[in-house]
Amino acid sequence: MYAEVAGFYARQMRRLDEGDAEGWAATFTDDAVCRISTRPEPLRGRAALTEGARAATAAGAAAGEQRRHMTGMFDIEERPGGLLRVRANTIVYATDARGRSRVHQVCTCTDVLVRAAAPGRGLLVRDRRIDVDGA
Repeated sequence: MYAEVAGFYARQMRRLDEGDAEGWAATFTDDAVCRISTRPEPLRGRAALTEGARAATAAGAAAGEQRRHMTGMFDIEERPGGLLRVRANTIVYATDARGRSRVHQVCTCTDVLVRAAAPGRGLLVRDRRIDVDGA
């Protein structure tokens, strides 16, 4: 199960880092909720998640940076009904055009993952809480 979860996050974060907002949002359920400690209101549903991912990519580009998410330290708990509760830490690095990198954010994600109904879709995020350190 650990390898499946780690692979899910690797693919999900790569989509975000490569600017694939639609592909990233497709890793959530249709009715997913994403709460971020730096935002007053949660993102609800794939359309809002897609727009949020586009905005994050645009913010990095406006700052002249490429952002990369390094997610790990998975704490996986099986829940009734086949749900998984996963806590993971993420470090977001920002690299400028001269190749200088810095830590942009450090956060903890707490997710509820479900198995997709469609064959071959794997895991999906139903609920995500992102607690940004210092926020």
